[in-house]
Amino acid sequence: MSTARVSFHNRSGQRLAALLDRPADGEPTAYAIFAHCFTCSKDFKVVSRVSRALAAEGVAVLRFDFTGLGESEGEFSSTTFSSNLDDLIAAAEFMARDLGPPVLLIGHSLGGAAVLKAAVRIPSAKAVATIAAPSSPAHLLRHLRPAIAEIESRGEAVIELGGRPFAIRRELLDDLSQSSLRDAIANLGRPLLIFHSPADSVVGIDNASEIFVAARHPKSFVSLDSADHLLSDPQDAAFVGAIIAAWSHRYLGSTRT
Repeated sequence: MSTARVSFHNRSGQRLAALLDRPADGEPTAYAIFAHCFTCSKDFKVVSRVSRALAAEGVAVLRFDFTGLGESEGEFSSTTFSSNLDDLIAAAEFMARDLGPPVLLIGHSLGGAAVLKAAVRIPSAKAVATIAAPSSPAHLLRHLRPAIAEIESRGEAVIELGGRPFAIRRELLDDLSQSSLRDAIANLGRPLLIFHSPADSVVGIDNASEIFVAARHPKSFVSLDSADHLLSDPQDAAFVGAIIAAWSHRYLGSTRT
């Protein structure tokens, strides 16, 4: 496979950094977008490993940094779940214009919630896959709980997530509370593949059950056994990438030879 640095602009005119993982031997059979988890980046191991596994199976994957994260411009403290959706749409529009329309949407954790919500706004998307996704964006509030009182009283607070400090504003809390996935999942209108581990201590397995029940067929669930939330074991990430590639080819009408 090969990896190229690319970039595009969001609706606020900020440059978002991205990497495009492509198969080394010929044209891709399909194009996909990978949405990373909250406060993560395109360079997180779970993102890069799954994307590269897909590229090895012929699927080109665009993985990008949401506004204010990684190498992208903008202030993270000004972002919300809704702004993440806008970033996803901007990524899809960039791909349709300069690369190839994305037919597969993949999201990890809150990025999984984002692709479920954004799919209806990306007409080219034919299939959706989620990894350790919450059944509601409001699930994130549990992890922000230590700072909620301060955020509500002062409008902003700095909280440590994954060993790094992040400024969180009231706008994010309000947006998470008001965002729902139930209708989006029920009306997805696309095949859905759900990955989740019963050992996930960050987003519990009950979230996968709620997504699966809310979704209509065709839908599939794959248990990741003892995998952690970030799929730290390279074999888990490679497994997810290979399964997504095999599953998506069925619905995208493409085969790899």
